[in-house]
Amino acid sequence: MIGLSGRLRSSLVIGGQGIRARKMRTFLSMVSLFLGVLAVVVVQAGAEIANRALLADVELSTGKDGTRQMYLSPEGRAVPVALEVLAGRTDAVAMTSVQAFIGEPGVKPINEGGGPVDGPSWGGGERTCDASGCYMVDDGSADTPPGQAIELELVGLTGDVRQFRPFRTVRGEWLEFGGAPSMAPRLVLNEAAAEAFTRYRVPAELHVPGAAHNPTPVFTGVVANGDDRPVAYVRSDELLNWLPVDSVTGSRFGPGLQVLMSPTSTEAEHVLRARLVAAGTPEGDLHVNTIEVLERMSTELALMRWIFLGMAALVLLIGVAGILNVGLATVGERVEEFALRRAVGTPRLLLAGIVLAETLLTGLLTAALAIGAGVLGLKVALPLFGSSFPSLEGVDFPWQAGVAGVVAGLVAGVLGGLIPALRAARIPIATVMRA
Repeated sequence: MIGLSGRLRSSLVIGGQGIRARKMRTFLSMVSLFLGVLAVVVVQAGAEIANRALLADVELSTGKDGTRQMYLSPEGRAVPVALEVLAGRTDAVAMTSVQAFIGEPGVKPINEGGGPVDGPSWGGGERTCDASGCYMVDDGSADTPPGQAIELELVGLTGDVRQFRPFRTVRGEWLEFGGAPSMAPRLVLNEAAAEAFTRYRVPAELHVPGAAHNPTPVFTGVVANGDDRPVAYVRSDELLNWLPVDSVTGSRFGPGLQVLMSPTSTEAEHVLRARLVAAGTPEGDLHVNTIEVLERMSTELALMRWIFLGMAALVLLIGVAGILNVGLATVGERVEEFALRRAVGTPRLLLAGIVLAETLLTGLLTAALAIGAGVLGLKVALPLFGSSFPSLEGVDFPWQAGVAGVVAGLVAGVLGGLIPALRAARIPIATVMRA
C-alpha cells in the first residue's frame, strides 16, 4: 500500500511538471475537451432546474410530494364537521370553494363564468356540484344586464395552506390566521384576479350566493398560484361571518371540501375520521391518497435527461479524441525520456501513471473551468429571464451538475490518456541507445 501511494504521488508530481512544461499542448487539449464537459454540465444543470421548475408549477395546483389529501362529499354534515375539527390546526388545512362576485350587485360580470378576464366567456348561471359531477341550473341569469363586476373563486382556508402549496408572495402579505376573525373579509388575490381589478375599477362590494348581506372586502396581498382564473383566498371563519355553513358545501368550482394533511398528521386524520363517521358519513366514503407527483413524472423526466446526456456525450467524445491525439503526439516526442527512465529502473506501471496523470489533471482543470462557466452563466441568465419564469427565481446552481462535470472530466482523462499510457509503458529500454 505504501509503495502504491508513493507511485501515485510520483505520477501526480511528474504529470504536473509535464503539464507545466508543455503549456500550449495542455491548453489545446483543454480547448478540445471544454465544450464536451460544458455540455454535460449544462444538460445536468438544465435537467435539475427544469425538474424544480416543473415540480414547483405542479405543487402550486396539486400539492407537495408526500401531502395526504381527502375530498369530502357535501352531503350531510361532513363539511361543517371538518371545518370544526380542523380549525386552528397547523398540520392539516381544510379548503372550501365558493362562487363570488366583487363589484356592482345583480349584474352580469365582466368574466362571466369565472374564467380568465381576457379569455372567452364560460357562460353564466348556477352550476350545482355533487358526488356525481357538476351541471348547470337555469337561474334566469341570461336576462341579467352587464355591469362592472368580477367573478372569481373564493377559497376559504382553516390554516396556512402554503406548507402544502408553496404560493409565492408577489406583493403585500399573506393571510394571518392568529387572532379573532375580522368582520371585513381579508382577501389575498392571485395574479389573475389582481390584474383584473387593476384593469377594471369596480365597487368594493363582495357578493357570495347564499349570503344575506354584501360585505366590503379588504385586499391584503397578491400571490402566484399557477392559475389563470381569478381566485381569492380568505379565512374560513371570516367567510362564515357572512355566509351560512350550509352554503359552502359545494359550488360551480367543485363539490364539498378538500383536506390537505402533512405526512405526520395521523392524529388529525384519526380524529377527523371518527367525527365524520359519528356524523353519519359512511366510512367507505372516506379515502385518503398521497400526492406523488415526482413518481408519476420520473419516467418522462429521466427519458428527457438521457436523451440530452447522449447528445452531450457525443460532444465529449470529440474532446476525448482531441486529448488522445495530443497524448499520442506527446508520447512520440518523449520516447527517449521514457526509455531513459526505464533504463534507471522506473517501473512500467509508473510510466503509464505519469502519462495518465497528465490527462486526468487536464480533465479536472477543464471540468473546473466548465463548472465555473456554468455557475457564471446561471447568474447572468437568471436576472435576464427570471421575470419571464418566476418559478426560477432564487434557483442556485445544482450540485449534481458540478458532480457530473467532475465525472465527465475524469472519464475523458482516462479515455483520452489510456492508449498513450499503454504506449509509454511498452517503450523498450533499447530505445535509449538512439539518443
